Amino acid sequence: MQSLSMRFDAASLGNKNFRRHYGIKYAYLTGAMYRGIASKELVVRMAKANLMGYLGTAGLPFKEVESAIQFIQQNVPQGASYGMNILSDLEHPIHEMRTVELYLRHGIRFVEAAAYIQVSPALVWFRLSGLRQGEDGKVVCDHHVLAKVSRPEVAAAFLAPAPEKMVQQLLAEGRVTAQQAEWSTRVPLSSEICVEADSGGHTDMGIPTVILPAMLRQRDDLVAQNHWDVPVYMGLAGGIGSPQSVAAAFVMGADFILTGSINQCTVEGGTSDVVKDILQEINVQDTDYAPAGDMFELGAKVQVLKRGVFFPARANKLHALYTQYASLAEIPANLQQQIQQRYFKRSFDDIWNDVKSYLAGSGRQQEIAQIEASPKQKMARVFKWYFAYTTRLALAGDEANKVDFQVHTGPALGSFNQWLKGTPLESWRARHVDDIAERLMQAAAQLLADRFAALSEASG
Repeated sequence: MQSLSMRFDAASLGNKNFRRHYGIKYAYLTGAMYRGIASKELVVRMAKANLMGYLGTAGLPFKEVESAIQFIQQNVPQGASYGMNILSDLEHPIHEMRTVELYLRHGIRFVEAAAYIQVSPALVWFRLSGLRQGEDGKVVCDHHVLAKVSRPEVAAAFLAPAPEKMVQQLLAEGRVTAQQAEWSTRVPLSSEICVEADSGGHTDMGIPTVILPAMLRQRDDLVAQNHWDVPVYMGLAGGIGSPQSVAAAFVMGADFILTGSINQCTVEGGTSDVVKDILQEINVQDTDYAPAGDMFELGAKVQVLKRGVFFPARANKLHALYTQYASLAEIPANLQQQIQQRYFKRSFDDIWNDVKSYLAGSGRQQEIAQIEASPKQKMARVFKWYFAYTTRLALAGDEANKVDFQVHTGPALGSFNQWLKGTPLESWRARHVDDIAERLMQAAAQLLADRFAALSEASG
């Protein structure tokens, strides 16, 4: 047993083939955080350390995403791995298609697919357009979709071949070749699945020790049933902020880990210094759940900062009012006044006029007419404005409106803060994403070596 304990080092954790597959030194990735919080500087920093991160493209204009891609490609070492985020957009699937078009134009090979509850044509297009035949006759996948999932049925959809109907539609549109359409039956849509436990941002509040083992068994069963030629890797995200959580993920069988919340409280994190100052002080109990602004009507949840802000309480109040009333006019007058004066600091009419201007500028006149014909839809649109507004406040570091900051984060950051307390990295100004990765992986490896050594000694 003592000799076994000596084999633990950071590079030995996780799946060695996954590391080779991605061309990185550790089975460790940094996930995308929306509106560039997982910044271009973060992605470059990871790449220069022979690690890999995904750019947080969700919510950014296409020109800004394209500029970030160009910055990354100009600054990463030759052959380094990096990826882009693509976020599910059920209301406007054309946005996903435009995103993939942009990625293909710039030769992007790795994407992180987030918040999906079903497969989309855009993801199928990205995956299939990178299929080719290798010298051994097997299908080679040059385009990789890392699917972040928290439910077994969603994982099953990504572990299956691309849906035939979508494949045929893409073929008819000339987006894929007949050969790629044929090859699509021989590979899963995604050969990298990231099981997302209770995380910052969108969450199904899963428990990692429950969902990861279940999905690993599901993965193994589906790979055997489909006789896939390509390896299928499964990792874990959510709740990873200490050496113990890193070690536990690998002991449970994760091929890789993906970190999120801990990376926004770093020099490279693309949020405001004001937010980082708050985040470096939080503990594990300082987060809460609120409605997700992009899926407000569905009741989906995000995990957010609770300490020192009113956002979770106010957001939950808005959703309760939405479910209780059929229109803004039905809400009691005192509550209308409270929301407009304290939450929004603007009238409902002013907000709706802004929403209309935005939709009109986007060429969505028909959508305006549909919303105005439905008081319930109009109420949802006005309430959803608050979620965009509170995000902007946090990103801008508007201290005068700090109580309304919407900051996506999970308790993993609180755990991380406690681990670093009393060290030079207690301040976020000394935290860098590549250094964090190095420290967590090294500490997890040492922890496992110590535990195995202790077991060996105890067993005599």
